Amino acid sequence: MVENLSFANSDKLPPQSIEAEQAILGGILLDPGAIARVRDVLVAKAFYIDAHRNIYQAAVELDNSGKPTDLLAVIGWLSDRNLLSKIGGRNQLATLVDRTVSAVNIDALAQLVMDKYHRRQLIKASGEIYDLAHDQSEEIGKQLERASSKVLEVNNSAIASLSEPTPMSDILIDAFERIEEKNMGTAPSGVKTGFYDLDAVIGGFKPGKLITIAGRPAMGKSSFLGNLALNISSLEQLPTVIFSLEMGKEEWGDRFLSTDMPIESSLLQNGNINKSQWELLAQSISKLSELPIYIDDSPLLTLNSIRSKVKQLVAKHDGIGMVGIDYLQLMEGTDGDSFNLAFQIGKITRGLKQLARECNTTVVMLSQLNRGVESRNIKRPMMSDLRESGRIEEDSDLVLLLYRDEYYHPDTVDRGIAEVIIAKNRGGPTGIVKLLFDAQFTCFKNLAR
Repeated sequence: MVENLSFANSDKLPPQSIEAEQAILGGILLDPGAIARVRDVLVAKAFYIDAHRNIYQAAVELDNSGKPTDLLAVIGWLSDRNLLSKIGGRNQLATLVDRTVSAVNIDALAQLVMDKYHRRQLIKASGEIYDLAHDQSEEIGKQLERASSKVLEVNNSAIASLSEPTPMSDILIDAFERIEEKNMGTAPSGVKTGFYDLDAVIGGFKPGKLITIAGRPAMGKSSFLGNLALNISSLEQLPTVIFSLEMGKEEWGDRFLSTDMPIESSLLQNGNINKSQWELLAQSISKLSELPIYIDDSPLLTLNSIRSKVKQLVAKHDGIGMVGIDYLQLMEGTDGDSFNLAFQIGKITRGLKQLARECNTTVVMLSQLNRGVESRNIKRPMMSDLRESGRIEEDSDLVLLLYRDEYYHPDTVDRGIAEVIIAKNRGGPTGIVKLLFDAQFTCFKNLAR
């Protein structure tokens, strides 16, 4: 029997290589060391023929037990499980050995069989998507999400099997070149945030990194994210996108205008501006319209939908400077397991970290802190205050905690000062950076040097 697949509107033979499968199994039966060369690359379900799958599984199980994988051992394993007749008996195994000269090419053959398997999986996914599209009982948005997930699952499986570990020699050569570039001042620096004291500590935002910005309500998390988007797009001329689950795009537009003009956002929302401010408004709109900033305020944002939209922007602009998530705890789960919020948060943070690496960009996610901060005498937050899941702390390369003392102590000497607490900085220093916080315009600014 062969692998049972459903192919929509197709009479074509599924991708497979029977000869390669036979050569792999013959090599394993012939060469005691062959199984070790392929077992971490080749999975049993990749074999198109059921009998081949059973024979390969026998060899893997024997190897796991520290036993040889020769002809007699495999015959014994299959016989003990009443599988010998199903694979064609002893003669079938003997034929595999007789047809094989050596296992010298077994590595390449294993990759070929995996390639055929992934192609069959892609065809299978396309058939499922075909059937899904004809089911009109479900909203098209949810169907598109499910279709994207099926293709993404095949993609991730193929990438994982094709990637190979990097030898230390290559890693050290790259390290030498990187150190040499830094010594000569020619190394590319991270994306500048526009806050020079912060950049001095963290070296800018590094592509491929996941950054968490957390704080209690009213600390200015969304405003800080908006300032980052403005600074990166204006100073670095790089596209930025904010996926906003809390505020609508209209409110973001008002905030950007309020920061740039400057004028209180409440006046913009009410339309209460004087004649002299109309010209400033027109100039600000013209200026901000040139910046490659995108806002997506779709009410239901999942990891898959964000990944799809980010990849579209990357393809359009040949790269992107920052992806912002406002905020993490409002994102939709990936599998409907809503009863375990911490588990869902962990899956989302891991997915966002993978997205940063896939698209070579920086993903900045906002996160709430738990209420335990309010019950302490000292309100300054700590990384352990991250809400819902320890995976936020584990997956983040950089954790920034926002704190404004005047929120709790109106008479403080630090009125108008915001602290950016660098609680985690993988590969770099931690500490506290102070910025000005202009509450009137809800924006952060550099302290005067």
